[in-house]
Amino acid sequence: MAERVAIIGAGLAGLAAATALAERGFNVTVMEARNRLGGRAGSFTDATSGQLVDACQHVSMGCCTNLAHFFKTVGIDHYLQPESCLYFMTPDRRVSAFHADRLPAPLHLARSFLGLHFLSWKDKWRIAQGLLRLKRTPPEDDPPFLDWLHKNGQTPAGIERFWGVVLTSALNESTERIGLKYARKVFVDGFMGHRRGFEVELPTVPLGRLYGEELESWMREHRVEVRLNAGVKSIDVENSRVRALMLRSGEEFSVDWIISAAPFDRLLDMLHPDTVAALPYFANLKRLEVSPITSVHLWYDRAVTDLPHVVLIDCVGQWIFNRGETTPGEHYLQVVVSAARQFRGLGHEEVQRRIVAEIGALFPVVQAASLLRARVVTEHAATFSAVPSVDQWRPAQASPLENLLVAGDWTATGWPATMEGAVRSGYLAAQLVVERTGKPVIVLQRDL
Repeated sequence: MAERVAIIGAGLAGLAAATALAERGFNVTVMEARNRLGGRAGSFTDATSGQLVDACQHVSMGCCTNLAHFFKTVGIDHYLQPESCLYFMTPDRRVSAFHADRLPAPLHLARSFLGLHFLSWKDKWRIAQGLLRLKRTPPEDDPPFLDWLHKNGQTPAGIERFWGVVLTSALNESTERIGLKYARKVFVDGFMGHRRGFEVELPTVPLGRLYGEELESWMREHRVEVRLNAGVKSIDVENSRVRALMLRSGEEFSVDWIISAAPFDRLLDMLHPDTVAALPYFANLKRLEVSPITSVHLWYDRAVTDLPHVVLIDCVGQWIFNRGETTPGEHYLQVVVSAARQFRGLGHEEVQRRIVAEIGALFPVVQAASLLRARVVTEHAATFSAVPSVDQWRPAQASPLENLLVAGDWTATGWPATMEGAVRSGYLAAQLVVERTGKPVIVLQRDL
C-alpha cells in the first residue's frame, strides 16, 4: 500500500512537494485553508469589471531552474513570457535598454551596463570593481551588505541607483537591511553566471488562472486529493511524532508523513506552545522578520506606454508592469513598491495619490487620460527579510519530529524569498520523504 502524505498549504512549496511525491507513487492529500490554489501567488476579482487581478505581480528569472521544472511538469510553462530586455527610466523620462549581446557570461551585459544613462563613468567603474570582488567573496559570508559596499568603494549614486534598485526588487528589502550572502547570490547567479540568468519571465495570465485548470487537471490525473477550505487548526504531537492533524471543521486526519508548507507564523500557531518552547528548531522561527510589498493597480482609458515594463530610478514606485488593454477601453498598469515601509501609517488614498502623480510626471499622455479606477493592495508579511546571518534562523526541511517535514521559501533553501526558493523547499521536503521510504531519488533540479 502506498505511503500516505498530507501537505498543509497549496502555495508553490506545497504544490511542488505534491507533484514530486505523486509522480513517485505516494498517496498525497493537499489541505488548503483558502478556496483556491497558489497561496500568496493569488488573484482577486475586480468588483467593477469582474476580471481577475493579481494581488502583486510575480516574476521569475532565467536562473530559476526548479520553478521552470515545476511549471513544465504540470503543463503551465507556456503561460510564462520571457522578456530579454529590461527598461530603466529616470524622472526626466530618459530610458535605457538593458540586454545581453553575443559575448559569453559574465561579459554578455557589459555593453548595456556601460550605456546606462543614470550612472556616471565613476559609478560604473566602481560597480564593475565591486562585482568582481563580490564574485570572489566566499558565498557563505553574510555581514551587512551596506557596510561591504562602503568598504569596497561604492559611490552613493551607485548604491542608490544600481545596487539598491536591483536588490530591493529581488529581495524585497532595503539595502541597509540586506545581508551580503543573498545580495551576492542575486548578482552572481542572476547576472554573472549565465547568459539567460537575468532574463525576466512574466505570466501572461492572472495568477488565479495560472494555478487553475491545467494544474487542477494534473492533480486529478495523478490522484492527488486537493481539499480546499480545509484549514488545519493544530498539529497533534505524541512521542516526537505527529499523531494527527486537527482540522478547523473538527475532523481528525492521520497519515504516515506530513509536510507543512504553511507560513512560519502559521506553523507556530498550529503547534502546541510547549512543543515550540522545547525545540529550538521551532522556537527560532520567532526570530524571522518580514517585509511588506505594496501594489497600486491603475486602469486608464488609453495606453500610457508601449513598454512592457519599466524599472524606475529615483522614484517612489520601483516597477511598472504594463498589462495592456485587459477589457475594451481599459488599459491596466500595476506599480510595485517592494519593502514598502515608507507607506506605513499612510492611507490607501495617499499612496494612490503619490503613485498617480508620479505616473503623470513620467508619461505625459496621462495628462489627457482619465483614470477609470484604482486599487491599492499591501501584503504586510509578503516575504521574510534577508537580513545579515538570517540563515541561522531558517530551518532545514527535516524537523525534529520524525514524520514532519517543513517547506516554504523561508526554510533553508540557499535562496532568498522567491518562487524558486518555494519550489526548491517543496522538492527538498519531498526528497526527504522519498529517501526515508527507501527510494533514494534526486528531486531537486540543477542550477543553470
